[in-house]
Amino acid sequence: MAAFLGRRFGMAAAAATFLALAAFGSASESSSKSAFVKSTVKAHDVVIFSKSYCPYCRRAKAVFKELQLKKDPYVVELDQREDGGEIQDALSDMVGRRTVPQVFVRGKHLGGSDDTVDAYESGELAKLLNISVKEDL
Repeated sequence: MAAFLGRRFGMAAAAATFLALAAFGSASESSSKSAFVKSTVKAHDVVIFSKSYCPYCRRAKAVFKELQLKKDPYVVELDQREDGGEIQDALSDMVGRRTVPQVFVRGKHLGGSDDTVDAYESGELAKLLNISVKEDL
């Protein structure tokens, strides 16, 4: 196709067309990954975008285990998906951070590991989840 366009319209036009088509494909892929993130966050009370080997991700997941919720968080292990990098790019565009974990509670972006631990320790996480937390005596 580039050769045909190059002969017909010149190499600059062929290159511009090729780049436009590539960008459109990339934009379309990106929007489908954003749609995946949005629909996943909407479908579950707690969503953690994680990587299975990440110690910060394990820390965030441990907070929810500590809360003993009736329903486990929905965890998306980005390193175990072929499209994990694209999902991480979409998350970065949406929340302004490329790091993991990224935690969402009831559709609201809570943040990463430190944000999750801070919200747990301050009681804010229990409020977001509408649960009572037993205090250590």
